[in-house]
Amino acid sequence: MFTNGNRRRVVITGMGMVSPLGNDLESTWQAMMRSECGIETITRFDVSDFPCRLAAFVKDFDPRLYMDKRDARRMAQFVQFAAAAAQQAITDAGLDLSQEDPTRVGVEIGSALGGADVVEEQRLVLETKGIKKINPTALPALLINMPSCFVSIQHNLQGPVGAPVSACATGISGIGEAMRRIVWGDADVMIAGSTESAITPLIVGAFGRLTALSSRNDTPKRALTPFDASRDGTVVGEGAAVVVLESLEHAQARGATILAEVKGFALTGDAYHISSPREDGSGAARAMSGALKDAGIEPHQVDYIAAHGTGTPMNDPIETQAIKTVFGEAAYDVAISSIKSMTGHTLGAAGALSAVAAVKAMLEGYIPPTINLEEPDPACDLDYVPNVPRQAEVNVALVNGFGFGGQNACLVLQKWNGNEG
Repeated sequence: MFTNGNRRRVVITGMGMVSPLGNDLESTWQAMMRSECGIETITRFDVSDFPCRLAAFVKDFDPRLYMDKRDARRMAQFVQFAAAAAQQAITDAGLDLSQEDPTRVGVEIGSALGGADVVEEQRLVLETKGIKKINPTALPALLINMPSCFVSIQHNLQGPVGAPVSACATGISGIGEAMRRIVWGDADVMIAGSTESAITPLIVGAFGRLTALSSRNDTPKRALTPFDASRDGTVVGEGAAVVVLESLEHAQARGATILAEVKGFALTGDAYHISSPREDGSGAARAMSGALKDAGIEPHQVDYIAAHGTGTPMNDPIETQAIKTVFGEAAYDVAISSIKSMTGHTLGAAGALSAVAAVKAMLEGYIPPTINLEEPDPACDLDYVPNVPRQAEVNVALVNGFGFGGQNACLVLQKWNGNEG
């Protein structure tokens, strides 16, 4: 691996998002600044006997704004969300792909569960109507690599095309691995991020059986309470977030507006349990330390941590302990928040949503809040930016994503100030 001082620098020049708070980045951000919550009661399928009857859906989304009717009919929704966020990011970057060498532009968009909705739907078709009624495009529509491949096909991008899968760390992995593609010289531009649309009976039911979900069914907007003493679980959400990454040289050569720099990335494994993190947070701490080392940044230089912050009884104190392990006394001086309190837990998309929100915090000078934080858990005694946005200068942000199986990913981002050094 290149050392930080002599490797190609990678910058963000465009961003796009589809979320339960809005179908583009700006509407999502404005909803965050109003401390809104996208969680609601599930009405799309019968949840009368489910322990959790809540989810955070993307609303009023029209895929035909981003693809033709034929593709909209045959592509699973997680692919549609990715195509929308990618197109938004490309437009935001002012990137004219017709002027680029297509073999030097790649895609790295991951997902945790892929087309789970298509699997459930077509399994019912098979059972009730027979094999001849199965959608012939069901298989390609549900594959986890399809968001990356569809975006590649849509825009004639012939560089590296990948689809990382690391459970709820996928969003961080997508951006981090894409950054490395550019560092290693495999591409000059990468379209990177993650997507998820898996609010289905089986997925919500399975998470409920795992006792990972909130049971506050009567108060949807207050169901997800990261770091609060009363928290009782997370809520499943959906969406996508995508960024345009470029080598610094490439971005400057085309006169692009640079939003931020991707300074560091690390991915570690707990080697502990299929769904529970190590109780001492050591795997998460190593990911944070590794990303900071990769970035050449000291802990005290970090202004904001975009936390994983799922609102489960186990995750939040373990993440808090991991932050203390890495930051020491500086942990009490850094602002931390979990946007999941507003978006729900968007699973594989979560880390990319958090990364884009962190860049917006740098650009706008406001940190998105952790809403519903009324009575902090004594084990969660750091600064979680409770309930309302906070005006602050954010020059360096650290973004966390932790997934089932013990995968821990961390990204370090730095505000762009025209820094040539």
